[in-house]
Amino acid sequence: MKLLVVCLGNICRSPMAEGALRARIGGSPLAGSVQVDSAGTGGWHAGQPPDPRAVACARGHGVDIAQLRARQLQSADFHRFDWLLCADAQNLADVKRLAPPGHGEKVVLLLDWAGVASAPDSSVLDPYGGSARDFEVTWRLVDSAARAVVVRLCAG
Repeated sequence: MKLLVVCLGNICRSPMAEGALRARIGGSPLAGSVQVDSAGTGGWHAGQPPDPRAVACARGHGVDIAQLRARQLQSADFHRFDWLLCADAQNLADVKRLAPPGHGEKVVLLLDWAGVASAPDSSVLDPYGGSARDFEVTWRLVDSAARAVVVRLCAG
């Protein structure tokens, strides 16, 4: 199984979700059988590490994401990954628009696919313009999703 988490710039939400997923999957019976990556719909941060606030937040929860580097979603990703897990409705719309024929059904909202109830629109809020508290809210959502993904994949 190969999972790709997608947000806007790949420096906050998707690397935090990638880190949470890797940590939860690594500590489960799925270790070694599920690959996780992340990307952004935009490429302006390509090659950069995650936002320092995202790194600090994840580190505070025992997860190191400092080595990750932002990259832009590529057409090959639709063929390489089983699921493209989007952070919010706008990312979902953008990724579905880019999907080649026959690949749109694997583009879903992360929280919906994980079965995590959240905001009315099932979005992981973007903490970029916010405070450390906003990064903590984002972490709680992506870590809850990561736990639920492990349950989902172990069950079926």
